[in-house]
Amino acid sequence: MSGGPDLRGAEAERRNGGADSRGAGGERGNGGADGEHRNGGADGEHRNETHLERLDRNLGELTGELRVVVTGVQVLFAFLLIVPFDPGFAHVGAFERIVYLVTLVLAALAAVCTITPSAEHRFLFRHDDKQHIVFRSNRVVIGGLVLLALAMCGCLMLVTTKLFGVTAGALAAGIGALPFAILWFAGPIARLRALERQTQSGASSRPSAEAAGGGRR
Repeated sequence: MSGGPDLRGAEAERRNGGADSRGAGGERGNGGADGEHRNGGADGEHRNETHLERLDRNLGELTGELRVVVTGVQVLFAFLLIVPFDPGFAHVGAFERIVYLVTLVLAALAAVCTITPSAEHRFLFRHDDKQHIVFRSNRVVIGGLVLLALAMCGCLMLVTTKLFGVTAGALAAGIGALPFAILWFAGPIARLRALERQTQSGASSRPSAEAAGGGRR
């Protein structure tokens, strides 16, 4: 007879344990006290990560992209630095010298902007200011991309002007600027605007759906 209450007690404990585990699972899914939250994309997929984990991922992605960008800036800047030491540069006209100087300055500024995230991260190391580093570096690198695109167009103008004259140089720079404008800036900005509109429409539709659901209840 004594075994009956013990069995019922053990069964009750198992039930309570299952409820506790379901409750803990619900807290993990909702991202409560542990600080987890869901970052959703346009495709409806979600990523469970904390705010600091997201900043770490953003900084890692930015660092990987800068490896490509900084290499291009360094190659372009090195090319421009050796141009005046070529014997043929003495026969370059005044217009070409101005184009060269402007292009050199643009390349130098692009190098400054793309290296700034590393410099700032070194100075703010272990000061728990990663959010500032990530968002500010993003803006500075975008400015660096603008300067890099202008510098590359300047190189096209400089070389083409030397070969075929000022008119051909200006035409080459204008045509060369189109891929940069479309692929680097217009395309991503258009996608960004579409995502923002999608997010705003989704946020505005949720309260109306909740109100409709409340009315049915």
